[in-house]
Amino acid sequence: MKYNLIDRNLFINNRKNFASAMKPSSLAVFNSNDIYPVSADSTLPFAQHRDIFYLSGVDQEESILVLFPDCPKAKHREILFLKETNEHIAVWEGEKLTKEKAFETSGVKTVYWLQDMEKVMFELMTQCDTVYINTNEHYRANVETQTREDRFTKWLTHKYPAHSVAKSNPILQRLRSVKDQIELDLMQHACNITEKGFKRVLNFVKPDVWEYNIEAEFMHEFLNNRSKGFAYTPIIASGNNANVLHYIENNQQCKAGDLILMDVGAEYANYSSDMSRTIPVSGRFSERQKQVYNAVNRVKNEATKLLVPGAFWEEYHVEVGKLMTSELLGLGLLDKADVQNENPDWPAYKKYFMHGTSHHIGLDTHDYGLLHEPMQANMVFTVEPGIYIPDEGFGIRLEDDVVIQNSGEPFNLMRNIPIEAEEIEDIMNA
Repeated sequence: MKYNLIDRNLFINNRKNFASAMKPSSLAVFNSNDIYPVSADSTLPFAQHRDIFYLSGVDQEESILVLFPDCPKAKHREILFLKETNEHIAVWEGEKLTKEKAFETSGVKTVYWLQDMEKVMFELMTQCDTVYINTNEHYRANVETQTREDRFTKWLTHKYPAHSVAKSNPILQRLRSVKDQIELDLMQHACNITEKGFKRVLNFVKPDVWEYNIEAEFMHEFLNNRSKGFAYTPIIASGNNANVLHYIENNQQCKAGDLILMDVGAEYANYSSDMSRTIPVSGRFSERQKQVYNAVNRVKNEATKLLVPGAFWEEYHVEVGKLMTSELLGLGLLDKADVQNENPDWPAYKKYFMHGTSHHIGLDTHDYGLLHEPMQANMVFTVEPGIYIPDEGFGIRLEDDVVIQNSGEPFNLMRNIPIEAEEIEDIMNA
């Protein structure tokens, strides 16, 4: 890992909060992700399962966390099972966590090697009535691959069929959606790295540069600041490419007079940032481009103010739709008849702004959070309105990451990243 050691109190508190929501005489298990094969002996870079990371800080493969708050043996109330390191592994792969380092990272005192797991689990399962399994119930999830967690759950429920089964996910959805200050600091750091990348790009872009050249400039800055890279697949979309919402080819040349929509964010310590900015290839917006740009920015600013404790996600999006409708009328993209005759299930503004305005962000770019429950302080949301006009050859999206506050407007983690049209022009022409 490239990031600095995280204060283990974060993970200690996370486990305490999870345990307090468990049923009496229950046990919960969390597995690391697999290292996924590509072909031959090639593998994808390892990415840790966010849940075991959230609860332990352990960031390596073949790891298991067990929580058993009511265990008769105090030392078995929290257990880590880890892949045993040795000299061969240290030479070929680099040293894995020792028991001492695992405690320093996680605050978990009892650490066993993985080969002892089945023996220890047998003892634990004779002492509990309910086992919490960890399934992916995120509203965007569409997983076809059988994960290490899935295989473990299948083994556990087959070997111990008499136990009651409960779900970890609803607990995690609530806990992970409200951020600890340590998490907010890590997310701020990720946003600061993104800021450095964007400022580098503002001084780099000129007519005839290629989209992938811009992607490379971001990556250079991210890696130089202890990030693994992009928190998600970056979008560098010039001209009409911006009207493809998930354009990721990034293989076209940027032409004078066009705009470039960039949806990128650095990760840091597995925490995400998520930024969208739209800039002119030639360093100056046309009058029409600036008109639309400022409309999107006004919607973003007003939508941000609506993110307050007690607000509901679905109702929030209805209000943002009203803001966008007003701007589209002002731009001449909609007329009153379009609005009067609109389909309530697909309002008129959706022709030019077809995606949602906000989503939770944290360890995952589309982070955990129960959308039917009211917003709370210390939840972090993106705010990302856009206007997409294929007939005019451009699309504009602007996006910041903001923290809901107990009172007042949300705190913008991207407050230092240039966004005003004139500021963008000034930097690009300095």
